[in-house]
Amino acid sequence: MPRLIGAAQAVTNQAEQITTFNSSGTLTTGAITTELEYLVVAGGAGGGSRFGGGGGAGGLKTNFGGTPTPVSGSTGYAVTIGAGGAGGVATGGSFTGGAGNGTNGSNSVLAAGSITSTGGGGGGAGDSEDGLSGGSGGGGAGRFSTSGGSASPAGQGNAGGAGSGTPLGGDVFRGAGGGGAGGAGSASTGTDNTANGAGGVGSPNSITGSAVFYAGGGGGAGGATAQSTNSAGGNGGGGDGSCTGATTGSNGTANKGGGGGGGAYIAPANQVAKSGGSGVVITKEPAAQAASSCWDLRTVYRQIKADDWV
Repeated sequence: MPRLIGAAQAVTNQAEQITTFNSSGTLTTGAITTELEYLVVAGGAGGGSRFGGGGGAGGLKTNFGGTPTPVSGSTGYAVTIGAGGAGGVATGGSFTGGAGNGTNGSNSVLAAGSITSTGGGGGGAGDSEDGLSGGSGGGGAGRFSTSGGSASPAGQGNAGGAGSGTPLGGDVFRGAGGGGAGGAGSASTGTDNTANGAGGVGSPNSITGSAVFYAGGGGGAGGATAQSTNSAGGNGGGGDGSCTGATTGSNGTANKGGGGGGGAYIAPANQVAKSGGSGVVITKEPAAQAASSCWDLRTVYRQIKADDWV
């Protein structure tokens, strides 16, 4: 006569869990979590001052929609949120010596899987400073010809735009835009519009359930002559650059990793550039189910063959 083999099994259900870190902390996984998806965005960089380039966005890494990262259940994993870099200083003087490059943003780190995203590269300052390298590179300064910073290491963002001034200098030339996660910063010209020297677009991510743009580059500063519109920051938290007709630029958005806007020269003084936005880490643990015990196939086969399985 058939008989029951072993104890009845208890089934544990665990709901999907999305966790957002706007500041550093510890991710504690669910009891039966074995894998997760992530979005890790580093801090954006500050823009440069005096015809300054926009700050590069913080580097962005994600495996959302791809291969999950293996983890252990009921385990704490450190999370570090990178700060945004400071905008370039301006001592008040009207010369290059009174200006400073933007400060690079800081890295964001998720210990689960050892994921590190690199802080954005600062915008170039003065008349002729190149943008700095970072997760996304900073834009080069305007007035003279400059280069944008590279995206380094590769794969987290894009390069900053090049400053397209003349060898003798040109007061109409803006600083170039900082790079974003979804596109490079725009090169600068003497044209007065929001697209000239604009920050690179960020990248959309739907890990929270709806598409949100992160890591937009900062816009470059306007030129000193006949400029009335800000160079736009990239979609994804990039800050606008400042200029003579619209003096107030903007910081990169906090917890988006956006680059800060470049600071202009507005006679008779250089303007302090804007700061980058802090980063963010978001994790997604899938729904899971587990039983208290299970039978291996060999044991099941033997019990069925012996008519001792119910």
